[in-house]
Amino acid sequence: MSDLIVKAAVKDALSDHNVSADFYDALNEEAAELLDDAAERAEANDRKTVQPRDL
Repeated sequence: MSDLIVKAAVKDALSDHNVSADFYDALNEEAAELLDDAAERAEANDRKTVQPRDL
């Protein structure tokens, strides 16, 4: 699976905290699941376009 998140952006967003190396992998997996769920919802509604409401 390719990286869906930008590590530098995550680190900047959490600048007041330390970020463990395995956090990025876990966040990437969560993002992948979110995208899969959104795509499934769009398909269930007979659409090929994923929209914000699919989240």
